[in-house]
Amino acid sequence: MTAADVALILVAAAAGGALNAVAGGGSFLTLPALIAAGVPAVAANATSALALWPASVASTLAYRKDFDPSRTLAIALSITSVIGGLAGALLLLRTSNDAFLRLLPWLMLIAAVTFTFGGAIAKRLGAHAPAGAEPTRTSIIVACVLQLAIATYGGYFGGGMGIMMLAYLAAIGMTNIHAMNGLKSLLAVIINGVAIAAFLIDRAIAWTPASIMLAAAIAGGWFGARFARRVPVRVVRAFVMLVGWSMSAYFFWRAYR
Repeated sequence: MTAADVALILVAAAAGGALNAVAGGGSFLTLPALIAAGVPAVAANATSALALWPASVASTLAYRKDFDPSRTLAIALSITSVIGGLAGALLLLRTSNDAFLRLLPWLMLIAAVTFTFGGAIAKRLGAHAPAGAEPTRTSIIVACVLQLAIATYGGYFGGGMGIMMLAYLAAIGMTNIHAMNGLKSLLAVIINGVAIAAFLIDRAIAWTPASIMLAAAIAGGWFGARFARRVPVRVVRAFVMLVGWSMSAYFFWRAYR
């Protein structure tokens, strides 16, 4: 790796960690930076997941006092997340770099669309759900089916999966946004943790950039959380959306020119 490559992934990881602490969307920066630095596409995706995982753990710990979903729901979704996260990771490891690069624009587009419109969808679903209702057996089954699909997507790529989870949690009756964020963060940690374990076993992590990005992402997440109130969230979200749509357009151009 050249000095320019090191500088690129260092800045991307720090900015990605900061974005995840404030509004999410850090992978819009880390994954393209790794690919630009010459890391093969599949390894870049695995390395990006590892670099941003500590921030997910920190978010889960931050919400621990607000974590109050039903025990049955939490256990069912956690088990489903393990299965889906592992399935997605194994699917990624069996995808060639060329195939992943052709899929990447579509994955980026899904993440960009979800980030842009997912919040409004979650609010609308929440408005039509019974306020504070305890999830029924049917709603838990539906949630598990949706979570399996989201967890598989998360183990494979993951961009935007947090907002997808918030949308269906609102639909099944959860109304406390802090409790929803706590459960969402826990499930994301499980999904990414299982996927990272598979990546480690398969030796899919590019360790030189990973070590640089881990330290930078942790520092960026700490500073992002500390200074988040100085920048309006809508400004940060607008920046993330701009990056997401721009990266989607770039990878479409790169894959299909």
